[in-house]
Amino acid sequence: MNIMLGKMRMFSPSRFGIFIVCILFCAFRSSAQANDEKQWYVSCELSSKYVWRGLEYGKAPTLFPSINYERGAFLASVSGAYAVDGSHQEVDLALSYAIKNVVTLGLSDYYFPSAAGQRDSYFRFRHSDTGHYVEACATIEPTKLPLWLKLSSYVYGADKDSTGRQAYSTYAELGYQHVFNNEDKLSLALGANLNKGFYTDYEQGFNVVNITLKYESWLTFNKFKLPVSASYALNPYRNKSYFTFSVYFSTK
Repeated sequence: MNIMLGKMRMFSPSRFGIFIVCILFCAFRSSAQANDEKQWYVSCELSSKYVWRGLEYGKAPTLFPSINYERGAFLASVSGAYAVDGSHQEVDLALSYAIKNVVTLGLSDYYFPSAAGQRDSYFRFRHSDTGHYVEACATIEPTKLPLWLKLSSYVYGADKDSTGRQAYSTYAELGYQHVFNNEDKLSLALGANLNKGFYTDYEQGFNVVNITLKYESWLTFNKFKLPVSASYALNPYRNKSYFTFSVYFSTK
């Protein structure tokens, strides 16, 4: 147990961030030498409201820009979230690896910058007072079933309970997706908080916090197709409901 705790203390968002930057730089050099630009792409989502796992962030439409590097089963990305009225800002780093297109393992670092013009603390990485949230995640998607199962937990950073201890807030999600003949998609996700953690303000244990119905389609302009989606989300724990509309742009 002490060895495991020691390893956790050795891990920090700074090392993770440097690791992501090094990977992206090496990937850029490698793809440039191979003259393969398709491994790199830029994407951006514009959503009428930022709702994630049954929680709302900000009070206005939000932009989600990202730089991505994808090669085989490996994906690295640097992304952000910015509400147009300045009510929410976010910077995320992520790595993921898919195993036989069935199991995907991921590690993400979430950070919420201070208001524009204020001093920030992005490079404050001490476990006791860092503003980073580091999450480990595993997703299972059986090839013969239109289902997915996701399990994620914050393993380092600002996810602290009322005593200042790491809360290890854990979220589980079960989802179903139906693909229509025209390739439109309809999905239903059921997500729950498994312990006294982030999703219930560290006050309650198991609770259903996310029920989301999502429809994905395209807007067609001559030969151009613009991906769009509409989502209806419920958070039974907070007695909240949301409806969002999103459009997606990508150079991929």
